[in-house]
Amino acid sequence: MNTEQTSNHTDLELKDTESLLLGINKEDHSIATAVENAIPQIVKLVDSLYQKMMNGGRLFYLGAGTSGRLGVVDASECPPTYGVEFDKVIGIIAGGDGAIRKAVEFAEDDVNQGFKDLESWNITPKDFVIGITASGRTPYVLGALNQCKVVGILTGSIVCNPNSVVAEASDFPIEVITGPEFVTGSTRMKAGTATKMVLNMITTSVMIKLGRVKGNKMVDMQLTNDKLIDRGTRMIVEETGLDYDTAQLMLLKEGSVRNAIDKIAEY
Repeated sequence: MNTEQTSNHTDLELKDTESLLLGINKEDHSIATAVENAIPQIVKLVDSLYQKMMNGGRLFYLGAGTSGRLGVVDASECPPTYGVEFDKVIGIIAGGDGAIRKAVEFAEDDVNQGFKDLESWNITPKDFVIGITASGRTPYVLGALNQCKVVGILTGSIVCNPNSVVAEASDFPIEVITGPEFVTGSTRMKAGTATKMVLNMITTSVMIKLGRVKGNKMVDMQLTNDKLIDRGTRMIVEETGLDYDTAQLMLLKEGSVRNAIDKIAEY
């Protein structure tokens, strides 16, 4: 596997700090190109996922280790950013939520547990599952995708090796070929960064298509801190011409930028 190939850099323990950082940065330069090469695959997945979510379906991310954590992070950011329900985009990690902070030994090797974890959410063919695994062979993910196919649930995958069994098992595979890591086999580095970039692209584009963005603004974001209240207030000022204080009062009363702007338009 490309991600397990020996690093292009040797004698790392002998290098000074600047040399280490320059080497890591040199490897990182290739990530955007790898993601760009996968855009045709990402388009197909996003368009299919959008249709599912338009019809009331949910998005599930499924992964182990770093891949699972990245899915959980992306899913957890959708409600505050776009105002969707907490159970609209769901991240599941092998070993349960405790594995987000502390690795659970051999959790990724259980070929049956992945689908069991999906079943705990009462998953149906209305939903869409994306398996995330840099190696493209994680049993936890592979078993879940195979079982999804049996019961008629559409699937995608994000992998960082070509011609993987997980890509073959999914309906909409995304292959981001990142190559050897700076530290041999440490896929939390280039593969992890590439995966995060793809996840950003998937949820951002789908949420825009679902109408959760107006112009380029997060008009449905949750007002969970002073910074976001200020941001929302400034959005309303820009859109309506109201003074700042009045705009903020409207925002707090209506609960979202979208609602406030719609209410102001009625006057």
